[in-house]
Amino acid sequence: MIPYATVEDASMALGRNLTRLETVWFDYSAAKSDYYLYCHNILFLFLIFSLVPLPLVLVESARSASGWFDRYKIQPKVKNSFSDMFRCYRDVMKMFILVVGPLQLVSYPSIQMIEIRSGLPLPSCLEIVAQLVVYFLVEDYTNYWIHRFFHCKWGYDKIHHIHHEYTAPIGYAAPYAHWAEVLALGIPTFLGPAIAPGHMITFWLWIALRQIEAIETHSGYDFPWTLTKYIPFYGGAEYHDYHHYVGGQSQSNFASVFTYCDYIYGTDKGYRFQKKLLKQIKEGSKKSNKQNGGEKFD
Repeated sequence: MIPYATVEDASMALGRNLTRLETVWFDYSAAKSDYYLYCHNILFLFLIFSLVPLPLVLVESARSASGWFDRYKIQPKVKNSFSDMFRCYRDVMKMFILVVGPLQLVSYPSIQMIEIRSGLPLPSCLEIVAQLVVYFLVEDYTNYWIHRFFHCKWGYDKIHHIHHEYTAPIGYAAPYAHWAEVLALGIPTFLGPAIAPGHMITFWLWIALRQIEAIETHSGYDFPWTLTKYIPFYGGAEYHDYHHYVGGQSQSNFASVFTYCDYIYGTDKGYRFQKKLLKQIKEGSKKSNKQNGGEKFD
């Protein structure tokens, strides 16, 4: 809760006039408790889980009708019906109601402990970006090792096999997992803000962007216009799709966001071999087609 009664009081405390965004934030948050602001994450996650994968449902339905999107589908032989996708969403919502939502409600003391602030001044854009980069790097590294653990025999058979029910992932399958996996993967998500605590707005952005990124990597589509292709060392949908395609036997592509951990620890060799093999097959096919075309012309 902001400890100022009016905008004028806040301006005097800061020694300057509030920016327009700070005034909006003051008007919205001044009378609200920090706990109430933190619980906004429940609404944000519900909206992200429900709405962000929705365009992919439309694309998948259009692909079934016309086939135009087949060129972007990573595993084009797999088709998901609307009922399949709705069933996945229904199961995700069950997990959200029974695990994710309650976890958000009871985890506020940890936010107090690491001193996520909600007052003024607001962080600069540079500060927000710098902290988000730290959060993504920390989450990616720690998620990598937890994910590898889940691919040992016990971890996979008891917990992680549920997430791999989708060998050709869809957007709604990003948070589709065993409750124990949901809890365990909350640790990497929390660790970045614990190391570099920031403002509540930065925390909201972090939670939202991490889930949106997970949905994108589980989309099942490799769209050429995806902006994340310009992020250095970013894995993306094609990279993670291989992990699901191989399934329970997969010892490759464990990283959640970037590719550097898999490269450093040698867990991307199967993926790189497959990419090289497919490239050779494609080049051989093109060469054969050119030769056949020349023979017909003669």
